[in-house]
Amino acid sequence: MQRMLLAHQRSKGFVPYTSKNFPFQRSHIMAVCVQKDWKNAETPIEAMKQFFGGAREEGKHLPPLQLSLDSGDNDEERDSTLISFYKESRDKSQWAAPFNCRILGDTAVGVGVMRHILSSSISKLKHGFKKNMGNAAVTALFEGETDHLVPSLSAALLECDLFMMAGRMVGHSAIHGGPTLSGLSPAVIDALTCGAKEMATAKLCLEDCPEIDHRETISLLLKDEWSEEESVRVANLCLEWYIPGPTKDTNRLLLFQRLLSHSVLGRANGQIKQLRKGLKETGIWPLITGRPDVVPHLFPRQSDVELTPPSKFPTMIIEAIKWPLAKENDSDDSEDDIAPATVSAIAMFFQTFVEQASPDLLRQLLKFWTGWEVPVKSLSLQVVTSHGRHHLPTASTCYERLCIPDHYNSFVSLQSDLMICLRSVESGFGVI
Repeated sequence: MQRMLLAHQRSKGFVPYTSKNFPFQRSHIMAVCVQKDWKNAETPIEAMKQFFGGAREEGKHLPPLQLSLDSGDNDEERDSTLISFYKESRDKSQWAAPFNCRILGDTAVGVGVMRHILSSSISKLKHGFKKNMGNAAVTALFEGETDHLVPSLSAALLECDLFMMAGRMVGHSAIHGGPTLSGLSPAVIDALTCGAKEMATAKLCLEDCPEIDHRETISLLLKDEWSEEESVRVANLCLEWYIPGPTKDTNRLLLFQRLLSHSVLGRANGQIKQLRKGLKETGIWPLITGRPDVVPHLFPRQSDVELTPPSKFPTMIIEAIKWPLAKENDSDDSEDDIAPATVSAIAMFFQTFVEQASPDLLRQLLKFWTGWEVPVKSLSLQVVTSHGRHHLPTASTCYERLCIPDHYNSFVSLQSDLMICLRSVESGFGVI
């Protein structure tokens, strides 16, 4: 009977719904299966890979997100474009759609541009946008010491929904395998991801208070005795924050915790809520609540994201490089007849540059080479035929390939040109 029904349907032009006829349905089912597996993954890293991989698989069939920056714009104009893009409200699924980026006036295309933009977004969250919001040339969304960063208390940033924008940036970068937001206060991370004030308060420390004068005043509560001036300072701070001032019967340790909690978490409650809302809008919240063990990887300590101890950083990069041989130069710009001695000499100059560079400079080198500072397993180095002494090193970020012209005959000349290239990292690819 079923065969007769199918034959009748085909004779009328109907095609039964099967995975063969509907590849979208088949891939959607595969993505859903992957999404179910992340909860049972053995490690948080594997859970993140499965969750984000499933999200990207579903997003393949959505219209891509398009972002264009202009290489001719100044820093403030580029940052304004970036802010406008992430302030725009979108459906959750759209953040997992293909992310097509371009820099107008720049020759670079492909995934390397996406890496550059995601890396720049997270970097600006930590170090500030070059946009004047009324009182400074650089607008920082977070302030304080490394690994104790807390949201800025600027009312203007809150009113402009910039912390919601920050949450979208973090979620979007995570979905596409980009850098994470490191260096936040553990108490802020707990308040953001758990929402339990008691748990967050337990992780507070004085370094979480970014205002030095407030920090010093709160620390007085750890002293056994106060001078008259110190008593006045504590009383005035309690009055300013509408907290009952100390008396002879006051438990100073409890007052210390209350003042510190209000200083770090209470005053930034609105900012933390916006961050949480931005994260939820990107669709990664089920991962955070379903696998709390991924939180330290989404918001790691700065020391944990260091690619390797500073002393071993050069070694890590050198070991990842596929070193050039003249006979292997098969790119369009390279020729098989480059002298092996020239290739060896330039490779030696480059290795010396890596060995002598600071960790920060090596991170810039990775961003120039691959588009971001996220570690990669393999780096390709090629020596190519020079088009003249003004021919600078170039990078194909999509393929993690760095091409060095063969006209360098000294370490100093290569070092000078590499420094010029690394200074272009923040503005784009081909503009120096």
